[in-house]
Amino acid sequence: MPTYGSTANFDLSIDDIISEAFERCGLQIRTGYDITTARRSLNLMLAEWANRGVNLWTVKKQEKTLPANTTNLTGASLFGSNAGDSAQIIDITDVIIRDSSNNDYSTNTISRAQYWNYTVKTTSGRPTQYYFERTINPTLYLYPAADQAYTLIYYALVRMSDAGDYTNNAEIPFRFLPCLNAGLAYYISMKKAPERMQALKLLYEDEFKRAADEDGQRTSVYLTPQSYYPTGGGY
Repeated sequence: MPTYGSTANFDLSIDDIISEAFERCGLQIRTGYDITTARRSLNLMLAEWANRGVNLWTVKKQEKTLPANTTNLTGASLFGSNAGDSAQIIDITDVIIRDSSNNDYSTNTISRAQYWNYTVKTTSGRPTQYYFERTINPTLYLYPAADQAYTLIYYALVRMSDAGDYTNNAEIPFRFLPCLNAGLAYYISMKKAPERMQALKLLYEDEFKRAADEDGQRTSVYLTPQSYYPTGGGY
């Protein structure tokens, strides 16, 4: 009988991904500029993925202290000591208010106009609504203001990491690696192998749909904490 390894640690470095993409285009990496332009294309493609809504694996659970009389949180009060990462937050979803008896209460998201139309934003009570202002320095606004100390629980959609150094590993789930390679090959073909562009685009879209459909099947586990609370420290 055949024997199999006991580990599953296959991964691809940025070097591997770029080399594979060039090979699919029938090309070889010849200059440093080839690497530079490929890495730029890779970052643009990751931005495209975010625009397509593929952020599920970057969901991060956060728990923060919500002091009494708080109307909004930003910077370190919202994102902790590593507040510089706030610029990577795409959105906040599923905000939960937990009281001192460990009772959890869901909240509803409202628009900017709805929040700013509240005349007295310091009205106190258990927060039932929130508005997340997605700017360079994001702010989470709560209404009404907390009437006592609570624990704030929320799930943040975090921007995927850039391609980074040539030797870094791609921070991409295993099932998305075929899509990543197919997509980069397509992006490179637009600049260097236009005769292969249509075929590579079809393959890319097919791989993207397959990976996104598989990822979407797990959405409820990640994005519905009011009906399912995972254990083991979140995501």
